[in-house]
Amino acid sequence: MKTNDQVFLGSFLFSFCRNKRGAVEAKKILLLCNKKYSMARSQETFGKKEVRNRKEKKRKDKAAKRLARKESDKSGSPDDMIAYVDEFGNITSTPPDPTKKTKVKSENIEIGVPKREAIEYDPVRKGIVTFFNDSKGFGFIKDSETQESVFVHANNLLEEIKDNNIVSFEVEMGPKGPSAVKVKIVR
Repeated sequence: MKTNDQVFLGSFLFSFCRNKRGAVEAKKILLLCNKKYSMARSQETFGKKEVRNRKEKKRKDKAAKRLARKESDKSGSPDDMIAYVDEFGNITSTPPDPTKKTKVKSENIEIGVPKREAIEYDPVRKGIVTFFNDSKGFGFIKDSETQESVFVHANNLLEEIKDNNIVSFEVEMGPKGPSAVKVKIVR
């Protein structure tokens, strides 16, 4: 609500200042008077001020960190980013000695796993039962030739077996790898 003084002052100023510049000056004076007479609370609560101050502080901290990163990252030259591999396969920052360099023909380089020579195995193998659980119905047999552990299920047994029995068996590929079938005790 405007007081009588404000209304009088406003009308006086506008009637006094008819040109554009005078009207602008009159508005400025009127605004200053309104600020002086108004007793309204600020629209900004304490919580809003705190949130604004925290956001401002966070923004300044982020800018300071960005500037610090830029200054500390001055050593990003390509020479600093190069890594070398020595003759033992270790990664180092020093370049290799040119006197230790050896020539390698591209034909001699094998990429991937080298193929094994096909060795004919006897389909019937012998091995020792390393573990067998009767209640669960499975176990493992250690092949005497290849020393590999082969899974065995109770359904593939021709005779009852126990731990440390010497058995003969054939190997077939099961759903999860090699599996022993036609298992029987060697006498």
